Amino acid sequence: MLICLPVKAQSPRSAEDYNNRGLQRQSNGDLDGAIEDYSKALTLKDKPIVHATAYNNRANAKLSKNDVDGAIEDYGKAIELQPDDYENYYNRGVALMTKQQYDPAIADFSRSLAIFPQFALAFDFRGTAKRMKGDLEGAILDYQKAIEVHPKFYQAYYNRGAAYQAKGDTKAAIADYTSALQIVPEFADAYVNRGQVRQSVADIDGAISDYDKAIALKPDAGVYYARATARNAKQDLNGALADYSTTISLDPNLAEAYTGRAVIETLQGKKGEAIQDFEKAFKIEPSLRQTFKTFIEKRLKPPPP
Repeated sequence: MLICLPVKAQSPRSAEDYNNRGLQRQSNGDLDGAIEDYSKALTLKDKPIVHATAYNNRANAKLSKNDVDGAIEDYGKAIELQPDDYENYYNRGVALMTKQQYDPAIADFSRSLAIFPQFALAFDFRGTAKRMKGDLEGAILDYQKAIEVHPKFYQAYYNRGAAYQAKGDTKAAIADYTSALQIVPEFADAYVNRGQVRQSVADIDGAISDYDKAIALKPDAGVYYARATARNAKQDLNGALADYSTTISLDPNLAEAYTGRAVIETLQGKKGEAIQDFEKAFKIEPSLRQTFKTFIEKRLKPPPP
């Protein structure tokens, strides 16, 4: 969170002035200028809260520049000056998450919650850190707490759905993705994930419907690829072929899209195109050659003279 202090002068003289100009520069996208101002603020004498604010804001700017280590260090200095500020712990926890340092991130989110037990975002992020560690039950409990604090927290429903999906509880996962979509009907990722779960329980029509909605909102390669697999499962070979082709046009390096299209081309008697697609896939991902070795030998091997 960017923290602004009351402006006391037109040109920067005090730490507060430099902090506030830093915020203005940061809001205009001048991260280097913002960091310079926050650093200048920290060289000037002032109250601990002012320096803690400058450290926090400089950390935010560093994080925006992908200087994660620098951000973590600055959040730590802010914590030293303001050990009772729950947002400092939360911010450092988020930065630690980007480095996949889940245990220290969980510790920071827990410290934040000890100070502010109604902090829904901290419950949500702690849940995600636990989910990344494989603690699905702990993650689900944290997402539940986030929802209890903030019943319209659609991201917590989505994240809990992902935890249920990873756990194999398809019914609960579908229910949570549906709840997220009831709150935010334009949530494309929730349609994708719900489609994947529906496809996993052989509700192919439901899956295709979800992928259709996701594509209308976010027509990226991954969604077209997912719909291609569903159409393939429904034996809609032409529809699947079209989706694999669109996937490739959006992401020419997705090897599985080439193999998916190659299989359909083989079934449709387009052996020349199929061989070309297989070779493109194997060039991107050589390990796929062994996967499709038997299929190619049986279906595409030239007949004996």
